[in-house]
Amino acid sequence: MASSSAIRKVTVIGSGLMGSGIAQVCAQSGFKVVMVDQTREILAKAKGGIESSVSRVAKRKFKDNPASSTQFVEKTLSNLSTNIDSSGAVKDADLVIEAIIENMDVKHHFFRELDKAAPSRTIFASNTSSLSITEIASSTKRLDRFGGLHFFSPVPLMQLVEVVNTPQISEETMKTLMQFSKDIGKVPVRCKDTPGFIVNRLLVPFMMEAVRMLERGDASLEDINQAMKLGAGHPLGPFSVVDLAGLDIAKFVIDGWHQKFPDNPLFKPSPLLNKLVSEGKLGAKSGEGFFKHGKK
Repeated sequence: MASSSAIRKVTVIGSGLMGSGIAQVCAQSGFKVVMVDQTREILAKAKGGIESSVSRVAKRKFKDNPASSTQFVEKTLSNLSTNIDSSGAVKDADLVIEAIIENMDVKHHFFRELDKAAPSRTIFASNTSSLSITEIASSTKRLDRFGGLHFFSPVPLMQLVEVVNTPQISEETMKTLMQFSKDIGKVPVRCKDTPGFIVNRLLVPFMMEAVRMLERGDASLEDINQAMKLGAGHPLGPFSVVDLAGLDIAKFVIDGWHQKFPDNPLFKPSPLLNKLVSEGKLGAKSGEGFFKHGKK
């Protein structure tokens, strides 16, 4: 059930993999949720995916109680509505979470419009994994009520949420976002607005250094992967991780960081990564990246 915190109504902008996952966990936790996207067709598909996902959660949660399982699904779906009008969807929202394309101009456009429509009390948050929260927030007039809520995929299963504070955010807003993350069953960690926050700031340079080792011929792909699994206790080697994340995503992130911080050697682009992406070898989703995954 939703707690007695300041947040009761949540609007999620974007119904893709991340947006629909965020909407689901909020609705499951008793919050009233409005999920927003461009067309009713897109929203209908996303809502169908949520219904299937919630049903799986209910079967695990109430495996010996079919009646409670059905009630859980029905209650969750009753908390979820959809809207193609983003401005209308935020008029009574306590919290707006943006989960759209990783493009600063697009995010600025959305938040400028939402800032005009939402009540002054409404907290804004972005689910960006690589862009500056401070820069995104600059398109609004609520810098003290704008933070980062970075969820991890798949949202219903991954426990972590990075709660990102900007120099302008109020401590009250940060406490509210931390409590909200707990209220939806997540484990929040607090982080300043640094490139990649905590996880990706460590993970992306780690993956890129593995690629650079391969480029230099220091070790084979298989041996680098095996070494990190057996020597560091990682469940997956770095090349398996980048294949799952998407080579195009890794390239997008590292290119963006390199553009902003060209003197940081950790953010140096990789010729090999660029070559594979240009050939359409994007990882598991395309059937081939550093490994072959079969036809997609």
